[in-house]
Amino acid sequence: PGAGRAAGVRRLRPQPSEEPPALEEDQDLLLAAAYVSDAQYNRNVPFETSPRAIRLYYFYNHWTMQVAIYFFICVDLSLALFEEPALFPLPFLATSIAEVLCLTAFFGRLVHFAKVTPQMVFWKDTKNICIMVTIALTLIDLIIYGSLEAVNIHSVRWSRALRPVFLINFPESRQIRRTFRSIRNTLPDILYVFLLFMFSVMIFSLMALKLFGDRGLRTVEGLPYFTNILEIAFELYVLVTTANSPDVMMPAYNFNWWYSLYFITYIIINTYIFMSVFLAVVYNNYRKHLKNEIRKLAYLKRHKMMEAFNILKVKVGTEFVVMEARWRRLARTVMPHISSPHLELLLRISDEGQKGYVDKMNFLR
Repeated sequence: PGAGRAAGVRRLRPQPSEEPPALEEDQDLLLAAAYVSDAQYNRNVPFETSPRAIRLYYFYNHWTMQVAIYFFICVDLSLALFEEPALFPLPFLATSIAEVLCLTAFFGRLVHFAKVTPQMVFWKDTKNICIMVTIALTLIDLIIYGSLEAVNIHSVRWSRALRPVFLINFPESRQIRRTFRSIRNTLPDILYVFLLFMFSVMIFSLMALKLFGDRGLRTVEGLPYFTNILEIAFELYVLVTTANSPDVMMPAYNFNWWYSLYFITYIIINTYIFMSVFLAVVYNNYRKHLKNEIRKLAYLKRHKMMEAFNILKVKVGTEFVVMEARWRRLARTVMPHISSPHLELLLRISDEGQKGYVDKMNFLR
């Protein structure tokens, strides 16, 4: 030490921890509870892990905030019932104020979401971009429409068609987005069957044009019967649903009953065979993509639980576990209103051997 002081070296004192151990443990517990809550409600929102961001994330997922955003979405969609040309129209000022309030709530919800997610993740998410662009376009349309109305020039509110964007793109509508994704992924798979079906309709339309086009037949209304290929294709397309049966075939049947065999063959091939195949292809492919969505959801749920376990785990012997006291605090944080008997039952199930801790397998389960 004397040589160190002579050389001008000063011993550094250990710096105290920025946060008390109890406070740091509480923050870890809140973070783990946030992961467990996301797994419980199937949320897949990447959020910051700082204490402030975690508190904002809890407030973002509070039921009052979710009820509020659903309320404003319903109000925004129901404005179409009171705007021109509605049966009971309200003044433009009333509907415009209501819409501005809804847009303000949507923008506030978006800003709140930006505060809890990493900036790079937020700006790369197309859902957030869609919401911001829709808000801007709606305000522009509202200003233009109000200005034209002020000078007695009638115009059209074209931004009304964009209102369902808010319903689809907010995180609370994840179930709707999963359904849309499954439908979108199913469409390419059924395209080939649909093209084959349309090819069959066109072939039968050409046959009908050759069979009936030069016969001079007339419909009940006195119009030419099956003389235009596009009209024939449309009538046969409707015939697949049997909505115009047997009216569409009666002029040909009255001319010669043998022509009914043509329509019977068409209905057998396109209604009973093609429609059954089409339905089977749609169902199987939709089920396949929906199964992939559920598998991905289960993986994300397990990943969230793993994150929570890694935060709370301690080593006992040769394995990592969550102690009973921390498990109880976690359950109370995730479900504040859980009853004591229910909590004890969950603990008995999770701690099978009554060892005083919950292992990884039971924690994930």
